[in-house]
This record gives sequence, structure tokens and C-alpha cells, in this order.
Amino acid sequence: MLQDNKKYIGKMFSNKDLKILIVPLIIEQFLAITVGMSDTVMVSFAGEAAVSGVSLVDMVNNVIISLLAALATGGAVVISQFIGAKKHEDACMAAAQLELMAFSVALFIAIFTIIFAHPLISFLFGNIDNEVFAACKKYLIITAISFPMLAIYNSGAAIYRSIGDSKTSMKVSILMNIINVVGNYIGVFKLHLGVAGVAIPSVVSRGVAAVVITLLASNNKNALVYLKIKEVFSLQMNFMRRILYIGIPSGIENSLFQVGRVAVVSIISNFGRTQIAANAIANNIDGLGVNMGNALGIAMITVIGRCVGAGNYKEARYYVKKLMFIGYLAILIPAVVIFIFQNIFISIYNVSDATKELTAILVWIHMGVAIFIWPLSFILPNALRAGSDVKFTMSVSLFSMAVFRFGTSLFIAKVFKIGAIGVWCAMIIDWVFRSSNFVYRFVSGKWWHKDLKKE
Repeated sequence: MLQDNKKYIGKMFSNKDLKILIVPLIIEQFLAITVGMSDTVMVSFAGEAAVSGVSLVDMVNNVIISLLAALATGGAVVISQFIGAKKHEDACMAAAQLELMAFSVALFIAIFTIIFAHPLISFLFGNIDNEVFAACKKYLIITAISFPMLAIYNSGAAIYRSIGDSKTSMKVSILMNIINVVGNYIGVFKLHLGVAGVAIPSVVSRGVAAVVITLLASNNKNALVYLKIKEVFSLQMNFMRRILYIGIPSGIENSLFQVGRVAVVSIISNFGRTQIAANAIANNIDGLGVNMGNALGIAMITVIGRCVGAGNYKEARYYVKKLMFIGYLAILIPAVVIFIFQNIFISIYNVSDATKELTAILVWIHMGVAIFIWPLSFILPNALRAGSDVKFTMSVSLFSMAVFRFGTSLFIAKVFKIGAIGVWCAMIIDWVFRSSNFVYRFVSGKWWHKDLKKE
């Protein structure tokens, strides 16, 4: 009888299903990273003040983007669970409520950011010079306009990923990134707009992507889930609560995690432009290294969410282990490529030799450790979130960020005066703590939502 049960483990998603889901996600994540790199590379030709300003504001923007992504994650979990439970009408309603909520939150944040851009930058990066400050302010105000558009795109992408169709969101992402890269080139090299030359194309590209994915999602009526425009304007609190149950803890976790990163970068900013620029470039290169891992984390939400909706605990455990194995391969392969071609990647940037040397050290620190524990720190917790265990992941992440990443970074910076290198070593300590807690939680079985039936 036990042998018969084993035959049915892993039947919810075939290898082909996983491939169809994961490969477009990898391409989409790769595009997001390379476009981010193109922003930094192109703006570096406008000077180190410009690249420093963009890199600092990107850390602030990442806080907002993480909050919006968390709402999309909450929606994706709920939609996937409804699909697993074969409640397709409820899944459609959840999709509509996700659109409404994400847009409303993003609009409020955009208005707030534009109005308080100056004091916000002063508070976060008060010690930067006037030229960098001016670049920060201009870039922040322009990019803030795109937040509502990005929220709409994220929501549409979450709908498609929930039904296992990540190919459509990938195509829209390709369109968005082509517009962005071409716009960057025109803005920086033809119009000589500096930081505005990379900010304005972000607004345009995200606006186009928002319109396109909304039209596609609302006309995809043959899919398991599609967007019903009328329901977007109908407030349904029971669906909102379900999304927010996942979205609020994830939003707090992701946003404060990014706030912690901003605080850490503010420590680095006290050591000068070389440290700021090296940190920004190393983040770009390391982003390539974890690109496929991020895609596996997104896929984990869809796959495990479906298992949770179906109440199938054994299937969920099976797919967590399978996706984690793939996740380790997804980190190891690009890490080897980066180690081999690291100097070529760094030489693309128009920065000083001192910046390039420091960047190389930071990349080795990050990728050298990432191949061992990054998947446990950042892919595995998505399985817990898909099981509605969001409060645990939030608590661990926030505690680790505050105590280990920020606290240890501050200590090292004050005592040893080694800047970015010390900050990145503190990051590794943070990873160790996070991964050990997430592994324990998964093995214990406590991550499975108590209201869902176990096999």
C-alpha cells in the first residue's frame, strides 16, 4: 500500500510543467538584472556622482518594489490555493482584488515619495556630497511616478504565474526591458540627461507593461483564472483579508529587509564614492549569480500554493525538496561563470581601478558563500510562505536583519573601519542564521498551515 502511495507523489506537476513554469521565470529574472546593470553601466558615463546617486536611490526604490512584490506574492499564494482547491471563481475574484489593492497602495506611496523626496534623502544619506544628493533627488522623484504602473504589472504577472503560465509575463517583461534599454541609451548618450536619462525610460516602460498585461489578463477568459475588470472596482473585504494575511507579513518582512539594506548602504556611504560604487556594481554582478535562484523562489509559490490548496502535504514536501535541488544547481552554474569571467564583467563599468579591485573582492565574498546557503536563505522560505507560515518567516528575517546584518555591519564599520568588505561579511552571518531557522521549520513540519488537512 505504501508503495502504491509513492507512485502518486509528484503527480501534480510533471517535469514538463515545471520546465514550462521555471524557464520563462529565469529569462524574466535575467532580463530584470541585466537591465539593472545597463542602467548602472550607462549612467556611469555621466560620472561617479551619477552612478552613486542612482545606486543609492535604487536601494530606496527596492524597499517600495519589495512591498509591491509582497502584495503580489500574497495574491499569488491565495490564487494558487484557490486553484488547488478547484475554486476558480474565487481565484478570479482574488485576482481582481489584488489589482485594486496593489494600485491603491502604490499610488499612495508614489505621492508620498514625490512630496517628501528631499527630507527622505537627507534622512537616509545625509553625509553625501551635494552633487550626489542632487542626482538622488531627481532620480527618486521621476522613478516614483512609475510605482502604480509597476504594481499593476506585478499583479498581472502574479495572475499568470499562479496558473502556471509564466511565458506570458516573460514576453511582457521582454517588451518592458527593450523599451527601458533603448530609452536609457537615448536618454544618456543622445540627449545627455544624466540620471533623468535612465529614470524616464523606467516610467515609460513600466506604463506600457501595465497596460499590455492588464489587457491580456482580462481577455484570457479560457484560462483557469482571468481578470474581471468589473470586479476590480468592487471591494470584497473577505478576499482582501486573505491576500493581506500573506501580503502584510511578507510586505513588512521584505520592506524592512530592504530598509535594513538601505541602512547598511548608508554605513558604506560614509566611506566615500569608491565604496558606494563598488557596492552597487558588485550587487549588479551578484544579482546575475542569484538570478535563476530568484526564479525558483517564485516558482515555489505557485507549486506549493497549489499543493496547499489541494490539502496535499506529501506532494508539498516532495516538490520543496525537488525545487531546492534545482535551486542549488541554479546558483552553482552562474557562480562558476562569474568566477571565470569576473574581470570581464567588472571592466564593463567606467569606474576607477580602486573601485574595480574592491568590487572583485565583494563578488568573491558573495558568490563563494551563496553556492552553499543562499537557496536555504531565500528559496526555502517561499515554500513556508506558500504554506501560510508567513509570521515565522517575517520574524526570523527581521530579527536577523536587525541584529546580524545591520548590527554587525555597524560594529565592524565603527571598530575595524573596513567599509563594504565588513558589511558583506555581516551579510554572510545573516544568511547562516536565516537558513538554519528555515531548515528547522521545514523539517519540523510546523510550516504547514494548521487549518489545512494533512495527509
